[in-house]
Amino acid sequence: MTSTGKTALILGANGGVGGEIASALLKRGWTVRALVRDVESAARRWRDKENTPLFVKGDAMRRDEVAAATDGVAVIVHAVNPPGYRDWDKLVLPMLDNTIAVATAIGARVVLPGTVYNFGPDAFANPTEDTPQTPRTRKGAIRVKMEKRLRDAAKAGAPALILRCGDFFGPHAANNWFSQGLVKPGRPVTSISYPGRRGVGHQWAYLPDVGETVAQLLERREALEPFAVFHMEGHWDADGTRMIEAIRGAIGNPGLPARAFPWWLVTAASPFFTLFREMQEMRYLWRVPLHMTNPKLVAFLGREPHTGWQEAVRETLKGIGSLPA
Repeated sequence: MTSTGKTALILGANGGVGGEIASALLKRGWTVRALVRDVESAARRWRDKENTPLFVKGDAMRRDEVAAATDGVAVIVHAVNPPGYRDWDKLVLPMLDNTIAVATAIGARVVLPGTVYNFGPDAFANPTEDTPQTPRTRKGAIRVKMEKRLRDAAKAGAPALILRCGDFFGPHAANNWFSQGLVKPGRPVTSISYPGRRGVGHQWAYLPDVGETVAQLLERREALEPFAVFHMEGHWDADGTRMIEAIRGAIGNPGLPARAFPWWLVTAASPFFTLFREMQEMRYLWRVPLHMTNPKLVAFLGREPHTGWQEAVRETLKGIGSLPA
């Protein structure tokens, strides 16, 4: 029997997307629990917030600790990822299996923030929610397996919601192209390093918008299919210039230089650094215009939550310490 209350458990509340989903749910009067390994560290992020989650000490790799935090829970948001992509192949699926097992036992809906990584370059232009997924990367293949497990779980009594998004950026986002590729966090922006080809579009997702979208979908979860998948359009940069101009506008310097990203360095260092290896694998997303459009989401919600480019980029730069607050 599916739970219908307004209590959610967030796995990964310390991360960018998990934290924003928690914030959006709290604004709507949900009770939010956050399973974290370090309660004190997690609480520091929320010290200036009016509403905060209830932090519960636990590890997503331990099924008993996940289960212990689920009393009365209707939704489990699975937004936990190994930091820096370390041991993805060893940790990601076991963590999801724990979430699915617990959700099945209590009839909770599992929410997975999805990505465009499921799609390979053969899904050129506008993949829909039902486009066949043929990833060419290790991480993309794992993402496909995650979604398959959730599809199977939905048939077994644990409904699922997947919101696929472009590359994340936002005030609390760390592992992403914006803060590890385009600019350098913690220091003033003196130039932009852009990874894409001129004229090739790229898809971005502002994390507060992602959180708001998930919250709105969950407010109508009784109308969702048992296995519900939506694409979020987010911030589509049609030719690779819109993000550059937004950064220049936020900095107040229209002449801020934009240079080509040093792919040669990533290629040379990828055998030695996990992060560089992951970046190299995803290079195709900067070479082909994979654009997930949102007609299904708009038909369900009426509109997609969207923050303007300038505000989204300005708040992101403030959050990563690259623009005075």
